[in-house]
Amino acid sequence: MAFAPEYVTYVLNEHFEDAKELFLAPQMAIHHAHLVMLAECGIIPAPVAREVREALDSISEADIRAAPYDGHTEDLFSYVMRLLDARCSAAAAGRLHTARSRNDVDMTMYRMRQREFILGLIGATQELRGVLLDIGDRTREVIVAAHTHTQPAQPTTVAHYLLAVVEQLERDGTRLGAAYTSTNRCPLGACAITGTGFSIDRTLTSRLLGFTEPTGNTYGSIATADYLLESTSAAAVTMAGLGRVIQDLLLWCTAEFGYLQLADGFVQCSSIMPQKRNPSALEHARAIGSKALGQAGAIMLSVHNTPFGDIVDTEDDLQPLVCETFRDATRVVRLVAASMAGAQFDVERLAARASADWITITELADTLAREYDVPFAASHRVASCLIRACAESPETPPAAVLGRVSHEVIGRTVELSDAALAELLSPERFVAVRRTHGGPAPDETARALAESRDRLVADLRAWTDRRDRLMAAEATLHERSAAL
Repeated sequence: MAFAPEYVTYVLNEHFEDAKELFLAPQMAIHHAHLVMLAECGIIPAPVAREVREALDSISEADIRAAPYDGHTEDLFSYVMRLLDARCSAAAAGRLHTARSRNDVDMTMYRMRQREFILGLIGATQELRGVLLDIGDRTREVIVAAHTHTQPAQPTTVAHYLLAVVEQLERDGTRLGAAYTSTNRCPLGACAITGTGFSIDRTLTSRLLGFTEPTGNTYGSIATADYLLESTSAAAVTMAGLGRVIQDLLLWCTAEFGYLQLADGFVQCSSIMPQKRNPSALEHARAIGSKALGQAGAIMLSVHNTPFGDIVDTEDDLQPLVCETFRDATRVVRLVAASMAGAQFDVERLAARASADWITITELADTLAREYDVPFAASHRVASCLIRACAESPETPPAAVLGRVSHEVIGRTVELSDAALAELLSPERFVAVRRTHGGPAPDETARALAESRDRLVADLRAWTDRRDRLMAAEATLHERSAAL
């Protein structure tokens, strides 16, 4: 059957090129694993299995990648099968396709690539966590004005802020790890959708391909796409969360804030304004992250309201988009990590901003409640009145104003010296007394940094174990196939 030229141009050729890049290697691994299983289960004779294996070995992946689409086969799978059959005797040709379908082959290779994408993004988040923890170790006592509703709110430390980001990345890793577990189950053996009457060993092929186990229901093995949505959703959450942090970092890089300066290698100069240091790397990270988030949404929409079965909506046209989503998400995380590794904070400017705009006034209210037995609501009114009264009488020392407004609000005069009030309202004291679990006090931050460092070590070990299991399975498959 001849395909229409428009169908070739707009669909088949595009799919062939995408498949060569994304799925040739996993498809060839699937062929070898299925062949080993057929031989060891006695479904095809050993001499035939050896002939097919030798034919598979003779197929050059490099030649396939260089080959243009010729219009004579539907897709890469059919192209490889044509090459294979041409290298086999009549008695061996077509035997490899016993007890399988293109459906379960496709679903298996999609999952093989998906787990690689997930591991790549997990690894990137771990790299960023390490960079931020290193910065946190150096900034436990570096004061910064925290913002709420985009307004200066309370002093904290750079390390305390970064720990919040690290904990978010830890949860991102947990979500991605759960998605990896869901993805790392093997559909091979489900065939078209109902399995097969041959006595195959699905556990064997699963292990040879590095999966933890076969998928369950054969219908669901072909029909479901939730594993894909789970992983792309986890990537989307990562991008949404990190995008908010990038926005903060870009704000800190502005001349108006001046908190953060990227290393020279991550900025660009204006073509006309020589004084400019544009934080372009972080701008690119923000843009690429938005692109990845949009692609994740497109994946969800592509799957939404499609029939629950084998359908092209979840296959050839969708898979490159999945790839791009994870490629872009991983690019963003690694770019932020690299940008922050060499960045410098302006400690003096941070301290100055953390001392302005009465952002420590909560501590006055807390002190009145804690040490003067004033109900917090009343102490809050005292603090509010102090701010207004000082604005109206800027020449009057704040301690004197406090004595007057406290008497007006609570009927008691709070007497503090100017020095004592200044000490009470200092950003350093504000941070130091906040020793609550998870708070910004330097000692508490040191504890939290150490715990996060321990979690990173454990997570890196788990990541390495997953990667090593895949590499070990690949080596085992090579040995078992070569032994046919």
